[in-house]
Amino acid sequence: MTGEFMRNSKIDIDRETIPNHIAIIMDGNGRWAKKRGLSRSMGHREGSKNLRKIVEACYNMGVRYLTVYAFSTENWARPKAEVDELMRLLLDYLRNAEKELKGKDVRIRVIGEKYPLSKEIVNEIERVENATKNRKTLDFIIALNYGGRQEIVNAVSRILEDAKEGKLIEVNESEISRRLYTSEIPDPDLLIRTSGEMRVSNFLIWQISYSEFYFSDVLWPDFSEKHLKEAILTYQSRQRRFGGI
Repeated sequence: MTGEFMRNSKIDIDRETIPNHIAIIMDGNGRWAKKRGLSRSMGHREGSKNLRKIVEACYNMGVRYLTVYAFSTENWARPKAEVDELMRLLLDYLRNAEKELKGKDVRIRVIGEKYPLSKEIVNEIERVENATKNRKTLDFIIALNYGGRQEIVNAVSRILEDAKEGKLIEVNESEISRRLYTSEIPDPDLLIRTSGEMRVSNFLIWQISYSEFYFSDVLWPDFSEKHLKEAILTYQSRQRRFGGI
């Protein structure tokens, strides 16, 4: 490999070909807790702690965009106590994000539906997005109350509204893309899912059409910078053709 190398735990990655945008399905908190005889809530807390480490690792490696699947539209079907704990963790993360990222040029964005999130969480989202909007080194995107199918449905609804008002001449990929939550964000280069599951679970289903996938058996709370670099190294070993030869 050529270029500037970063070394950690005997893993060398080429900084010149770091993925511009990494998306992560953070899976395995519950199983991590169960293996240790702990509550699922404890698993989610450890997962939240680990997220902070991975954000910092991406920042230090030069990743430009990081999107994480924090809470899906389907997660509301979980037990109320677990949902309440997840909401508390999310609120705590948003409240402390600026302090924890002090001195780092990280912009925070949240994508997904605001309803039925609490007013308290919505206010924190607006506050932290506004406070970090001019930061440019890393865009950290949190998918919260997010569903890929619903995102596309919403985009199509906006297209229909614009067509009725005579604002739309042609329906194409670009017109759909610019009406998605991620309209200002490039598509992911690398999608990582932890815990050994091999599905995308309604996450960024429009945007990952040409993403490279990496599935790790490691449960999310144990997914370290070393594991992240292994995923990036695998990505760097692949030839991306985007449908060509």
